[in-house]
Amino acid sequence: MDTDLYDEFGNYIGPELDSDEDDDELGRETKDLDEMDDDDDDDDVGDHDDDHPGMEVVLHEDKKYYPTAEEVYGPEVETIVQEEDTQPLTEPIIKPVKTKKFTLMEQTLPVTVYEMDFLADLMDNSELIRNVTLCGHLHHGKTCFVDCLIEQTHPEIRKRYDQDLCYTDILFTEQERGVGIKSTPVTVVLPDTKGKSYLFNIMDTPGHVNFSDEVTAGLRISDGVVLFIDAAEGVMLNTERLIKHAVQERLAVTVCINKIDRLILELKLPPTDAYYKLRHIVDEVNGLISMYSTDENLILSPLLGNVCFSSSQYSICFTLGSFAKIYADTFGDINYQEFAKRLWGDIYFNPKTRKFTKKAPTSSSQRSFVEFILEPLYKILAQVVGDVDTSLPRTLDELGIHLTKEELKLNIRPLLRLVCKKFFGEFTGFVDMCVQHIPSPKVGAKPKIEHTYTGGVDSDLGEAMSDCDPDGPLMCHTTKMYSTDDGVQFHAFGRVLSGTIHAGQPVKVLGENYTLEDEEDSQICTVGRLWISVARYHIEVNRVPAGNWVLIEGVDQPIVKTATITEPRGNEEAQIFRPLKFNTTSVIKIAVEPVNPSELPKMLDGLRKVNKSYPSLTTKVADPVVTFCETVVETSSLKCFAETPNKKNKITMIAEPLEKGLAEDIENEVVQITWNRKKLGEFFQTKYDWDLLAARSIWAFGPDATGPNILVDDTLPSEVDKALLGSVKDSIVQGFQWGTREGPLCDELIRNVKFKILDAVVAQEPLHRGGGQIIPTARRVVYSAFLMATPRLMEPYYFVEVQAPADCVSAVYTVLARRRGHVTQDAPIPGSPLYTIKAFIPAIDSFGFETDLRTHTQGQAFSLSVFHHWQIVPGDPLDKSIVIRPLEPQPAPHLAREFMIKTRRRKGLSEDVSISKFFDDPMLLELAKQDVVLNYPM
Repeated sequence: MDTDLYDEFGNYIGPELDSDEDDDELGRETKDLDEMDDDDDDDDVGDHDDDHPGMEVVLHEDKKYYPTAEEVYGPEVETIVQEEDTQPLTEPIIKPVKTKKFTLMEQTLPVTVYEMDFLADLMDNSELIRNVTLCGHLHHGKTCFVDCLIEQTHPEIRKRYDQDLCYTDILFTEQERGVGIKSTPVTVVLPDTKGKSYLFNIMDTPGHVNFSDEVTAGLRISDGVVLFIDAAEGVMLNTERLIKHAVQERLAVTVCINKIDRLILELKLPPTDAYYKLRHIVDEVNGLISMYSTDENLILSPLLGNVCFSSSQYSICFTLGSFAKIYADTFGDINYQEFAKRLWGDIYFNPKTRKFTKKAPTSSSQRSFVEFILEPLYKILAQVVGDVDTSLPRTLDELGIHLTKEELKLNIRPLLRLVCKKFFGEFTGFVDMCVQHIPSPKVGAKPKIEHTYTGGVDSDLGEAMSDCDPDGPLMCHTTKMYSTDDGVQFHAFGRVLSGTIHAGQPVKVLGENYTLEDEEDSQICTVGRLWISVARYHIEVNRVPAGNWVLIEGVDQPIVKTATITEPRGNEEAQIFRPLKFNTTSVIKIAVEPVNPSELPKMLDGLRKVNKSYPSLTTKVADPVVTFCETVVETSSLKCFAETPNKKNKITMIAEPLEKGLAEDIENEVVQITWNRKKLGEFFQTKYDWDLLAARSIWAFGPDATGPNILVDDTLPSEVDKALLGSVKDSIVQGFQWGTREGPLCDELIRNVKFKILDAVVAQEPLHRGGGQIIPTARRVVYSAFLMATPRLMEPYYFVEVQAPADCVSAVYTVLARRRGHVTQDAPIPGSPLYTIKAFIPAIDSFGFETDLRTHTQGQAFSLSVFHHWQIVPGDPLDKSIVIRPLEPQPAPHLAREFMIKTRRRKGLSEDVSISKFFDDPMLLELAKQDVVLNYPM
């Protein structure tokens, strides 16, 4: 290396070199040549450069590590690209489909002792059908009884010996709580004592008073009821209400005294006392029926065959007739029907003469019921419970009951059930009772239609329904909606009253607001599938003739509560069936709001479904707590008048309280505004001593046709032009109804007030007396007359029935007294260690009452409460001198003021009722003048 050209550090210091650029040019030329080569290659070989990618620089975001979804799956497949990090790792990108289940259903049709075709054929013969509702107080054994019928007809369905089957409690919530919440229909074929088969449509209803609306829905489509009464507890709160309800619905009433084993095994009553207890129950029921019913022939007695005795737990069920039949089968040649007539009441058997006598042959003689029915029953139970190993097999041989060795080793309860089942056999007594005392759909149709149909009975359609004609025009009345087990849609459940409904046919669904004049509430739908419902499974059928119950798919969308289903065309005169009339009122409001506001639509959808599935519930957007009513206690202190905005009309009114009991009569439709003048006038004259003029000039009830307020035209033809007044009658009535719907105190209903129109000046020209002028004025005058008549608030009161042991009674009194309640009666329940305490308690003070009661009685008291009446709240709501201190309980006289102010706050109204808002200036001047007159004697 030439040392002169470089310094000691090895840097070049020689002459300048000029070959750099030449090199560069050379390089460039070779590169161009290369590229041309590459292009040629590309043309020759297809994807050559994929194998040897070029060395060019590719930015990070343009790099392609993986093939796109389109390249992998092809262009036809829809693909979802999940953007990075928008979803937490715990959530899957595509969720698995979860189906919610709310009900227990059988997956396949279970085995039955009859053919399904036979059941379907029986549907065509309406005389062999019975539509029955089983109702009764809470835990009086309705569901257990249905279980026995299910076990009798379904050989493979058996209850586990340690728990009840509860076949008709199909909701999981019902299973968890051990109480029925919904009415559940069951259709089975049952034989009577003679072995003849009948098709039974049975509605198993809840016994809790809070679910009494479910019973109403069941009663509407039934022809009769079987009232269940616990032999040990006797007639309870709901038993009494149900008797009243069934009588109002004009249904045949029969009674089943259930749980008779409790008299023997629990209360350990001697047979004679047990007879007295049973007789006491029958007498009590008859007393209630005679109280509510006008029909003299409606009497219950085991002799007539409309009372049966049972114990669902041990599968016992008999009437006098079916027990006599057991004697006839065992001993031959006995006329069992005649024998049965001598098995109740004070009749004794004389073993010497072998005759029945009214007088006891000896002092120790037992009544025939005790001797022939109760004693054998006591002996069977005593044998099984007592000496199983030695004497039981001998007794069973005598009775002709054969048990295997395994069966004899069972525990006491299952063994007792088995023995009773073999001894009493099938529930033929129950079937006899229903067949004889509950009319078939053919016989029961006419009274049913007269009671429930809004149209006339004498039309062709009415006659077809009264004859239960399967070839007539289709009329079907649905009263319940059952959701599918995932709760997505509903199936309508109802009764076909005439015609035949076919799967897949188009029908017209008429809602509750449908009338011949206003046809808005109707819709044409197509029926989907049809089923016969048997609690946990459905039998699909393609047609259902008149007289039967049916579960319909595909018509649920327009239906809210009840509906009438008819032909889409040709049946134009069809009217609807009345909406259900409940034996209770809903007075508690609950507010619901979604935690997450964006889920409001979901919540509303849920509320709509709840609204469809609970018959008496009404959902609207409102606030919680209790509804109040507003009323007056005196007559208005002066005549109140109001002028219309155009000063051309003037209405004068006063308000006064209605007579006692009248509001309830209007609400219960004892009197109806639709009656003709004469009939209406007679009612008010005879029952409430109104004078003829007032009784004939009733204009309206408010706030609706059954509202507990009355508008009376008390003007005199000599002072007022009646023709002009008549022309604005509708407007005044509308103003009155608007006013009574939202009272001046706190926007709640007005109740128990009579408004009298005393004077009216009405403009001559129709232009000056339109609705826009008259309606608001009428409302204002209603308010001012109301406020001048000593207004008061009313609150709903509950009737409470508490059952508790004797030592807890004082604690019940304490709890009630703390909540403004008062006891009306406390009495021991005959033949049991418990007391019944009946009381009233304000609804607003009933929140948490049950828990409180249980705490104070160590859980020994059980209470049921149900709406009873409205009562005036103590104190004056308009007394400005009362100061409401926050968070302090108010003394009684301040309550009305407190309720009013707090309700107004809650509704966003001004704190106090301003009188000036409802009075005109002239009226205020008049008031001031009157004030002067009142304060300064002239």
